[in-house]
Amino acid sequence: METTGQGRSARKHQAIMEAATAVFMEKGYAGTSMDDIARLAAVSKQTVYKHFSDKEKLFAAIVLATTDRLDTTIDLLADIPTDAANLEENLTRLARDFLTSLTHPQVIQLRRLIIANADVFPDLGTEWYQRGFERGLATLAATFQRLTDEGLLHIDDTLLAANHFSGLLLWIPVNQAMFTGRTQHTDADLDRYAIAGTRAFLAAYR
Repeated sequence: METTGQGRSARKHQAIMEAATAVFMEKGYAGTSMDDIARLAAVSKQTVYKHFSDKEKLFAAIVLATTDRLDTTIDLLADIPTDAANLEENLTRLARDFLTSLTHPQVIQLRRLIIANADVFPDLGTEWYQRGFERGLATLAATFQRLTDEGLLHIDDTLLAANHFSGLLLWIPVNQAMFTGRTQHTDADLDRYAIAGTRAFLAAYR
């Protein structure tokens, strides 16, 4: 009986998280109410408060939960073979996967939501950045250090190089999304950004 109760509670918790994510994305933090979330989750408002004591804690929970989804991307950043003959191909494949992950519409929407509330919740924005993007950059820097040690790249500051690589890939699609609301990019666009960004990076660091 206890297990059944725990399972029901876990399902309600997940339903609340999913509903909160959808409503916050649609209406923003200020425009979202706990009533909206309870209605979409098909639970009572009291149930929402039982799981999350206030809207701020629920907002923090849905923001930080997304950093767990970056684990697969971070694993990819660590997994570049030390293969001189196929370095450009391997980096281009990594670049394409990186772009696919970070230009996903929900990731872009979340990024906009965090930036919009950075003045209100600066600590939350900082934690999301550190647990997500900054962790990815550190992993990429370690990978570039390994490739440098193997003689495939020539890099003095691998963290700066990781930022350069990310910037070459993300500058166009992310800025388009942030300023215009365009969150859909064609496969051809992402292929072009991955190929051109990798070539520019290797021109500087190989």
